[in-house]
Amino acid sequence: MKVFFIFETMTEFQKYIQRYLDLIPSENWIEEMKLTGTYTLEIYGSLTPDLEEYAYAEGKWTLKELLQHLIDAERIFVYRALRFARKDKTELAGWDEELYAKHYFSTERNLKSLTDEFETVRKSSVIFFENLNRTQLTETGIANGNEISVETLGKLIVGHNIHHLNIINERYLQS
Repeated sequence: MKVFFIFETMTEFQKYIQRYLDLIPSENWIEEMKLTGTYTLEIYGSLTPDLEEYAYAEGKWTLKELLQHLIDAERIFVYRALRFARKDKTELAGWDEELYAKHYFSTERNLKSLTDEFETVRKSSVIFFENLNRTQLTETGIANGNEISVETLGKLIVGHNIHHLNIINERYLQS
């Protein structure tokens, strides 16, 4: 188990983040960002039309909504990383993923449109993080009332993606 935070006691936020970071299978998180992006596109590319709007339980997101969630989360994490990497110390607000989900209107979009968007966002994220230097990666800022580093935000994109890939494999594709 990899530990990215070294504290005597972790805050609830650090514990929450750590559960995602622990999912990253190697130290090369930028390569893992590329691999998880490819794997996500492979899964979504193999979905049958009946699975696109499938949710494994009442009140759970459909597979299309889940992909939109990954896109939105990644955009938000990269935006935060950009601000902090550029030494912007303005505290950033949190976001309500359930509120966003109520306004996805994913049924109005086709899956190809969503996968194209995901692919573009991921490619942009990879290029962004690949071109940050060590100083920029260690910059920190406050988002949703918690301090977080640029590098941790990049790793969070990867771990969050893996978390949802696990859910897709366990709850959507096994049903």
